Amino acid sequence: MKEEIFQYHIQLKKGDVGRYILLPGDPGRCEKIAAFFDSPQFVAQNREYTTYTGSLLGEMVSVVSTGIGGPSTAIAVEELIKIGADTFIRVGTSGGIQPDTKTGDIAIVTAAIRDEGTSRQYLPIEFPAVADVDVVLALREAAVKLELPYQIGVTQSKDSFYGEIEMDRMPVSDQLHKRWKAWVEGGAICSEMESAAIFILSSIHRKRAGGVMMMVGAGSGLPKTEEEKVLFHGDRAIRTAIEAVKILIEKDRGAR
Repeated sequence: MKEEIFQYHIQLKKGDVGRYILLPGDPGRCEKIAAFFDSPQFVAQNREYTTYTGSLLGEMVSVVSTGIGGPSTAIAVEELIKIGADTFIRVGTSGGIQPDTKTGDIAIVTAAIRDEGTSRQYLPIEFPAVADVDVVLALREAAVKLELPYQIGVTQSKDSFYGEIEMDRMPVSDQLHKRWKAWVEGGAICSEMESAAIFILSSIHRKRAGGVMMMVGAGSGLPKTEEEKVLFHGDRAIRTAIEAVKILIEKDRGAR
């Protein structure tokens, strides 16, 4: 009998997850996402990695938390690819960059600014971190179908959360403000910490990836009012991701 091989960090083996994976950062969000699956089952929990598997339209799908930032996210994606996953959608929260962003708007990301260190361990910085076009289009179609407010564009992936929301107290504040001004003028829509690693790994391994994030209003820091907290931590991004996976499943079946 062949020995089952568990991936070291996520503690999963082949057959534990589907090809379609939703990737929140927060382990606490996994059960909430899994509630949208048919027949969801808890599979494993180790370190920051919590996994539930169920189905959508009869196809096996999973949610796996990545923890915060590129390093732990890259580990999750690497190990998930080893056990058969090929389609990844980051589902999370982000800071809005454009001045007209309202808390609760959805960001559908097409690419990521590689303003972090993890992806540089894989490819030179000149190589772009780009989302898969089919995943992006499925997310946009889902948001339109659900009649949710969204922006579509580039995200900034960074390594320091407080380097974004408390720039002035950082010794390199002048540099941070200058770069943020560049992101605004370049048209980037949001700032988070995981997309660049997901997109770069997906490029290397020839897999599909995209991202959908809730945004807090540009320059407002963490959500403060109860209304902002409800919008920011609500299920708009989750519902968009779930609907997008269904769209991808149907298109994948048609391509067989």
